[in-house]
Amino acid sequence: MGEPVRAWVRWTLLVALAVPQLLVGLWGTLATRNWYDTFPGVGPDLVAAIPPFNEHLAADAAGAFVATGVALLIAAVVPRRELVLMALATYLAFAVPHTLHHVTHEAPGLSSGEDLYNNVLLVAQVLLALVLAWAALRPTQEVAVP
Repeated sequence: MGEPVRAWVRWTLLVALAVPQLLVGLWGTLATRNWYDTFPGVGPDLVAAIPPFNEHLAADAAGAFVATGVALLIAAVVPRRELVLMALATYLAFAVPHTLHHVTHEAPGLSSGEDLYNNVLLVAQVLLALVLAWAALRPTQEVAVP
């Protein structure tokens, strides 16, 4: 089996990344139009800020959230280094292009401040995933130097 990762990495994966990805993805999958119109549920409505509504595209995006959430959840439950790194690579493969798009394209339905706030949150999530990957790569036990 693989080498375990630190407990804080596992819990951060679960709470900060897996659960939000799963909640957003399941909401978008089960109630696509509602998700588009009202995400994140407290203003501003981020997805609807970039019209027009496309049910197929919105459902596919929700599926990507579910897929990355499942990978992160598995890594949190079975915290082996190779699973954690695979889950984080999967998450980053989705999150980096998503973040780059938002950083380089203003949302017409958001104010500059709302757009900035959204971008800061997206960049913070990418940075958190990179920190977790770095922590997962570090040995779990310190080697005593004679």
